[in-house]
Amino acid sequence: MKRLISTLSLGLLFSISLPFAANAQTKFIATAGTVAINGTSTLHDWEMSAQKPAVEAVFVQDASGALSSLNTLSFTLPAEALKSGKGPMDKNAYKALKTGANRNISFVASQASITPAGANAYLVKCTGKLTIAGTTRETDLQATCKLNADKSLQVSGSKKLKMTDYKVEPPSFAFGTVNTGDAINLIFNLTLKK
Repeated sequence: MKRLISTLSLGLLFSISLPFAANAQTKFIATAGTVAINGTSTLHDWEMSAQKPAVEAVFVQDASGALSSLNTLSFTLPAEALKSGKGPMDKNAYKALKTGANRNISFVASQASITPAGANAYLVKCTGKLTIAGTTRETDLQATCKLNADKSLQVSGSKKLKMTDYKVEPPSFAFGTVNTGDAINLIFNLTLKK
């Protein structure tokens, strides 16, 4: 009788644990990709870009490997990794970003949702804290994720921002004769691997 009870108890425990075992948390990190910021000025449009920011994301995958949820997401980029190819412009941008005291641009998600968007593709919506030039604001980010055949993730998206929301004074050049606009666009295209 005791053996029967033990066998039944073990079977019940296994059946309860099985659904949880079918889902696995998987950590992905960025191995390649670019982040770019572009905007306008009274002279011409401009862009600064950086390679391979530090990105770490923990997704939950079901038994088939499909993404079912996003548990954590963090993004860090040294502000001075952003380059325009024009030294004076970079120097003015770093001054506006106060990089002497605030080295990094970062985002940490507090909540996220995933919606299927086609074959092996997903729409990810996040809310979290974005820090630029030492000022942190809650914002939302949206990205498209594609699960590749090699199990890597291709992540792309963009976000419109205003410099002044983060206490960044839009830089000016040529003794104030060229002024940049307040509105900027943050664009990212990243490859994440386990």
